Amino acid sequence: MSNPKSSSHIRFAVVGDIHVRKDTDGTLRSLFAQADEEADALLLCGDLTDYGTEEEARLLAGVLGTLHIPVVAVLGNHDYESGTPETVVDTLSRAGVRMLDGSVCEIEGVGIAGVKGFGGGFGRGALGAWGEPAIKLFVQEALNEAMKLESALAKLRNRRRIALLHYAPVVGTVEGEPVEIFPFLGSSRLEDPLVRYPIDAVFHGHAHRGTMKAHTISGVPVYNVAKPLLQRSRPDTAPFFLYDLPREPDLSQASAP
Repeated sequence: MSNPKSSSHIRFAVVGDIHVRKDTDGTLRSLFAQADEEADALLLCGDLTDYGTEEEARLLAGVLGTLHIPVVAVLGNHDYESGTPETVVDTLSRAGVRMLDGSVCEIEGVGIAGVKGFGGGFGRGALGAWGEPAIKLFVQEALNEAMKLESALAKLRNRRRIALLHYAPVVGTVEGEPVEIFPFLGSSRLEDPLVRYPIDAVFHGHAHRGTMKAHTISGVPVYNVAKPLLQRSRPDTAPFFLYDLPREPDLSQASAP
């Protein structure tokens, strides 16, 4: 059942962890064709490829390049596997995808800030920067990603704002995964900027067996849109999440006094 576009709202189709491989079949093309039909923009929450190869990126670019709606994306950990994430970024950028990494863009008046994020754990279980240099480097990477997110959010001047990540900023959306791997699924350090700046919604992937929705401590909704989770949670629905925001009034159309 299709969901027609709305004149009063802008609709985002959001999904992560599509894990494109060289043997990916036509189901991905069908998925994006449906998103193209039902949404005003497509947001991709990382793990765009399975091994981060140029071949996988070219395959995905070939599909995304046929869409009529804007596409915005962040990288995930899988996109780094081959050691050339810049190749994935360049290939998709040439296909018109807006790749965010501590940067922002605007879609029909909605400001979008995007980062990959990183792990490290949540709350009292968060890893501290103490001890061996390798531990300190791990924690510093999470801090760097949080600072990139904060810098991006600070650039937004839009009334409506969305944050796009791969790793989870709250523990609520990773619940359902084995507790032992929580530290590798996200970091509450990513939550801090989301509390300091006004924002409508946060989207991430990565936790394939997590929970679809939770909130930051300030009440902002956080959605886990990992494709495997969407498929398992809603088997009768296309594996992308539709999110609506009211359109801003077009002041240019207002009559002069």
